[in-house]
Amino acid sequence: MTASPLHVHQPEAAEAQSLGDRAYFAIRELIVTLELAPGSIVSERELQERLGVGRTPVREALQRLEGERLIAVYPRRGIFVSNVNVLDLAVLSEVRIALEGFAARLAAERATASDREVTAGLIADLEELEATVDERLLIDLDQRIHRHVYRCTHNSFLEATLDGYYVLTLRIWFLALNRVSRLGDAVKEHLELLEAIRDGEGARAEEAMQRHVAGFEEAIRRVL
Repeated sequence: MTASPLHVHQPEAAEAQSLGDRAYFAIRELIVTLELAPGSIVSERELQERLGVGRTPVREALQRLEGERLIAVYPRRGIFVSNVNVLDLAVLSEVRIALEGFAARLAAERATASDREVTAGLIADLEELEATVDERLLIDLDQRIHRHVYRCTHNSFLEATLDGYYVLTLRIWFLALNRVSRLGDAVKEHLELLEAIRDGEGARAEEAMQRHVAGFEEAIRRVL
């Protein structure tokens, strides 16, 4: 497996996206990966030039990002990238432990034959991970696994909710990326989760996901 550029996965197919959607995902990626630094000012004009889109798609994207707490708009002051509050990690984890565990159970119970084929592919990817692997590959694989679980619930409301919480958590992960050790081990924790989904074992999938989310919080908390 070869490393790919570090990026945030988009839940919708690119060809089905409007200009507003594309601007939203592109700006969200810049924020989550910290390329747009926390607390920095956001220039609509610079974003238009960078993304090659007009004012309307950028404004639509910024409205969505404000609703997701990734940017803050202050009248007469401007638009700023929201600061990362590490204290939010505990609150996010409380929600994610409950909802992601529930999603994992549903995924095991509702996954279609096609879903299980994708699950098998992800298991193979995990089993192929080497002891030392590029962090970009690990983050990419983690995103693919979580979003696969969300899709397997076949509940679009739950999928959208979990995607939003995952993005907020991913931003904190990027903040701690260079200080987290044994990142590969953390990603490999998904193996039991995926095997449970493949085998249709809801309770086992729920427990595996809850352990993973709780363990992630503990690992990040130790270094921040």
